[in-house]
Amino acid sequence: MATTPRRPVSAMDAAEALFKPAKKAPAPAVEKRALPETKELVSIKLDSVVLHYFQDDSPGWQDRINDALRAAMQANPKD
Repeated sequence: MATTPRRPVSAMDAAEALFKPAKKAPAPAVEKRALPETKELVSIKLDSVVLHYFQDDSPGWQDRINDALRAAMQANPKD
């Protein structure tokens, strides 16, 4: 039963095995900007005290966090 060896037998085959053509790098991902005033799903780490503060009142805590961040953003504009 003839099987091909797992390792190249000749030095030339070994060298060619080392220099296989490189794969092309994938095209960089294009970041799509969100439309203004739309909400995006994000993951954020908050202190547990901060999270409990916003969750204590009732449902809608994510909107309250968003409102607080918007107020901070408007109080300290970047431009």
